Amino acid sequence: MNKLNRDRMAARVAQDIPEGAYVNLGIGLPTLVANHLPADREVLLHTENGLLGMGPAPARGHEDWDLINAGKQPVTALPGAAFFHHADSFAMMRGGHLDICVLGAFQVSVRGDLANWHTGAPDAIPAVGGAMDLASGAKNVFVMMDLLTKTGDSKLVETCTYPLTGVGCVSRIYTDVAVFDIRKDGVHAYDLVDGLSLDELQRLCGVPLI
Repeated sequence: MNKLNRDRMAARVAQDIPEGAYVNLGIGLPTLVANHLPADREVLLHTENGLLGMGPAPARGHEDWDLINAGKQPVTALPGAAFFHHADSFAMMRGGHLDICVLGAFQVSVRGDLANWHTGAPDAIPAVGGAMDLASGAKNVFVMMDLLTKTGDSKLVETCTYPLTGVGCVSRIYTDVAVFDIRKDGVHAYDLVDGLSLDELQRLCGVPLI
């Protein structure tokens, strides 16, 4: 089984973002998507700390530390970019003005419930950030994550056991082995990596797949 690395996962997500979309990329793995958007496609990237028109990461040595994303990573600003107060940025998120948000996750249920801010462990540090606002306000919620945890448990589950970020909000999941669409009739799996069958994928997930 040839799992996708992080850059190939990011490129797969970028492939599905349409021309003219307003998109928020969550902290962590989703930030890589900015580096893989086609140059001939106009996509407006939004960050909740107050930037619309974010570009790819700068080359090493060319960082401007006044330009950062919500994860405090250096970014670039494309021509025509706008800067604004973070309260206005959250109003954009909550007001349904974003077409897509791409978030990481600890778990996603077969009904599209999202858990990505806290594992519930006593020593874990909660990190909700703007995830709840994005999960409830974006028109489409995409999740980008490895399918399995380091201990081999599936992050796609029947029911989330971690505290929820949003209920029934996730429409698509991009993983290192397959893409999943969450629909009314169940979870549809496609774009499986080479060497992985649907039967084997279902065994890994432990949930019904179509």
